[in-house]
Amino acid sequence: MNLNISIGPLVSLIAGILILVVPRLLNYIVAIYLIIIGLLGLFGTGGGFHFR
Repeated sequence: MNLNISIGPLVSLIAGILILVVPRLLNYIVAIYLIIIGLLGLFGTGGGFHFR
């Protein structure tokens, strides 16, 4: 059996559950997401990271 899991949907699922359980986490989750996406956009994904 071959199991391939993409990190994007998995992170989204975990974030959604956390927001439902603790709504105050929404600000932190969105801020961390934006920072990570911004850093990946600035430095590119050429350093061995391949997110699809």
